Amino acid sequence: MKNFFFGFFIACLALISFQNPAQVGAIDINNGENVFTANCSACHAGGNNVIMPEKTLKKDKLSENQMNSVSAITYQVTNGKNAMPAFGGRLAETDIEDVANFVLSQSEKDWG
Repeated sequence: MKNFFFGFFIACLALISFQNPAQVGAIDINNGENVFTANCSACHAGGNNVIMPEKTLKKDKLSENQMNSVSAITYQVTNGKNAMPAFGGRLAETDIEDVANFVLSQSEKDWG
């Protein structure tokens, strides 16, 4: 019986060691782009804002509006604000995090 538990323990350690840590919680920019296209581009195509034109997703405006971090964008996408609806009940947390990273990556390129 002691050998069984020892063998089971070793097998569990082996399985855990084969998991790639880079895959756990990894950012998926391609998924972020897909989520953006499906849920955000109607109002934010090309990093613009059709509802409030002065609040674009361009790098300078994100900084000016204190939306230049993944956590700030994630919070706004999850909870909404003003005319922007909350997506927390519609999108998975990982999708929201991916879209926030996509927005920041595009702002660095000025959506070009």
